[in-house]
Amino acid sequence: MLTVAEAAQELGLKESTIRAWLLRRKHIRFVKLGRAVRISREEVDRLIRENTIPTRELF
Repeated sequence: MLTVAEAAQELGLKESTIRAWLLRRKHIRFVKLGRAVRISREEVDRLIRENTIPTRELF
């Protein structure tokens, strides 16, 4: 499980962007343990996969 800061770094986003998504319950699933928010590695990997743009064939 990753912290918001760790997930933001992995995704190349600002921590504030991740926190805004969490508040709006958009784009990313998370777990709240007491006051701590954690994001699974699988969730970060899913976001990367879903937002990866395939390359075009050159020929």
